[in-house]
Amino acid sequence: MKTATWNGKTIAESDKTIVVEGNHYFPPGSVRKEFLQASSTTSRCPWKGTARYYSLLVDGKTNEDAAWYYPEPSTASANIKDYVAFWNGVDVS
Repeated sequence: MKTATWNGKTIAESDKTIVVEGNHYFPPGSVRKEFLQASSTTSRCPWKGTARYYSLLVDGKTNEDAAWYYPEPSTASANIKDYVAFWNGVDVS
């Protein structure tokens, strides 16, 4: 079971994460959406496609662009469509 925590709260928890390039991608249904705030940030991976970001908002604190996902991944990474990965101080263990 993998858990993503930040600012003392569990953001996501699943035993069905997919590991890509060392990052655990959590299934969409395992992420607590009440902590996610859509961001306008995007980035491009040559083989996965365009990533969209969420900021985390927990107990009045914001962690900008701390989560990302691929809403329309390339064929090579179709298995992580809408799965969410974390960084920037989010503990995944």
